[in-house]
Amino acid sequence: MAEQFGRRLRRGATSGAIVAAAVAALAASQGPGAIAPPADGLNGDHAVGAGDATSPNGGADGGSATGDSPYYLDLPPLKPPNPAGVPTSPQVPVVTGPAEAGIPTTVLAAYRRAEASVRATDPSCNLPWQLLAGIGKVESGQARGGRVDGNGTTFSPILGPALNGVGFANISDTDGGAFDGDTTHDRAVGPMQFIPSTWAVWGQDANGDGKKDPNNIYDAAQAAGMYLCAGGRDLAIKADLDRAILSYNRSTEYLTTVLSWFEYYGRGTHTVPDGTGVLPVDRSDRNPPAGTTRPTTPVSPNPPSPSTTPPADKPTQKPTGQRPTQPPKPTEPTKPAKPAEPTKPPVTDPTSRPPAKPVEVPPTVKVAHLRAGTAVLTAVTESTFAEAASVTAVDASGRPVAGVSVRFALPGTTDARFPAGATTVTVTSDAKGVAKAPALRAGEKAEPFTVRATVPGRSLPAAELKATVEVRKADVLARVGDTALTAETGAGYEPVTVEARRGAAPAPGVSVTAVVTDSADAPQQSADGPSFGKDAAGNPVRTKVLKTDAQGRLSIKDLVAGAEGGDYVLWLTAPGGGTVKVKLTVTAPAPTTPPATPDPTTDPSTAPTTDPSPTASGSAPASTEASPTRTG
Repeated sequence: MAEQFGRRLRRGATSGAIVAAAVAALAASQGPGAIAPPADGLNGDHAVGAGDATSPNGGADGGSATGDSPYYLDLPPLKPPNPAGVPTSPQVPVVTGPAEAGIPTTVLAAYRRAEASVRATDPSCNLPWQLLAGIGKVESGQARGGRVDGNGTTFSPILGPALNGVGFANISDTDGGAFDGDTTHDRAVGPMQFIPSTWAVWGQDANGDGKKDPNNIYDAAQAAGMYLCAGGRDLAIKADLDRAILSYNRSTEYLTTVLSWFEYYGRGTHTVPDGTGVLPVDRSDRNPPAGTTRPTTPVSPNPPSPSTTPPADKPTQKPTGQRPTQPPKPTEPTKPAKPAEPTKPPVTDPTSRPPAKPVEVPPTVKVAHLRAGTAVLTAVTESTFAEAASVTAVDASGRPVAGVSVRFALPGTTDARFPAGATTVTVTSDAKGVAKAPALRAGEKAEPFTVRATVPGRSLPAAELKATVEVRKADVLARVGDTALTAETGAGYEPVTVEARRGAAPAPGVSVTAVVTDSADAPQQSADGPSFGKDAAGNPVRTKVLKTDAQGRLSIKDLVAGAEGGDYVLWLTAPGGGTVKVKLTVTAPAPTTPPATPDPTTDPSTAPTTDPSPTASGSAPASTEASPTRTG
């Protein structure tokens, strides 16, 4: 009960340095880069959304490695780890401190290997393995107390709850259930609790078995180390350390808990057999009823045998109304047996030491050469290279070396990129010594370049892989439709649609050059023909580069007739030989004719009018000759 009370009390305050670390963590978490958890009905443990968890900056864009899944709240004991102790019996292993300070053998080896690997590839990050141990404790209780096989894989998957928006982030399935077995929503997976979308970016094959398995502690620990170091963080700087932890799970209580274990392991730890680590019980999404008793120490694999000595008889009251029973006659005392000669403890020579274990040479030290894989990497513009850049790490005798960190780097002249727009990536060689970079995608530049592969921390010659990007080609261009294209000066034409083909297949993404010319004999630009509108200075544009769509087609909708009538040609060409010529006609508008003046000699309606009526004297009609004008 005292232990349980102490554990609950430590949620509010811990002793000495742990309190200081917690206060500093909370203060730093409000600084730049920290993500304060919103009020979401879970005591502030979880954010509402997961953000962009696949960010190459390790959650710097607002996401988290775990999707803000639940975690364990158990804090380390108040008493720090002690110096080496003494076994109480031959069956109990040597304990060098409190049980909570013990880390399962394979799990601790994975943390140390991840630290060495990341420090070799990114020494400026200063990753300590104790930080991985702190996160591993909070996320999964060190892989459920070290329940892993000899290869480091958990005996059964470690899965968080479905991230369905009910109390957690709402993240729809991204892996088809491949890692978490859930085809509706994502779940955090493995001892370091990566969500599948984050694992797709950061997953590693650290044990060289040819698989990137989030349920393998070696793979997960190295991925976690690289994730924490992303964005140029230096974990020796307190602000960067806090940002890294918050990028894993965006909660100030999570930050405090991880920092407490980080500091605790930094003051001492020891290994325990796999499967015997102390399991945490207090998870952030559980609120057990008051008074619930929880185990705080593991069950011993060899519990002491119950005593076979019966308890001493207690005096009983004499029953009322009954005669007392006669006690049995005492038996003759037997002579005590001669005590055995005490055995002397074996004398150990204090100067003798157990034989030293052979020192394992890190893979980074073993490797002597990187052998380039594919001879030439090829792709067309804006497409993924058909083959991945790869090298084989070999030792001095030419044998493959697994577990070697290899960095692939692109030159600054190319616009080709690795996933997430990266220009450098670091991967680990598999069991065959092969380090394969993720898929490389070409940009818009059609040019050759070189991918360089190096071993960080070693001065070995770089392996160079030649790559080339070619333009997309079309050997056929054809107009769709045959309507005559005629327009009056200054008027627009009907749209012109052209189809590009490469052999019998459509050719998408092909750059096609369109030029308005004076004739079909030469592609020189016309000086006064139709145009594609005007540029910013008001000048007609008669040359334009267009690109075919996903169906291999393009449409020209901005052709306008010029001021000069006549026939012109729209000449279109594509890389690969495709050409098509389209006739354009410009007509002058019909002239406007003024109304004709009538001829009085031929048009009776315009002849002078005579008065046919007789004069007042009754004489004949007056003469049609004009009379002098009268004046005055």
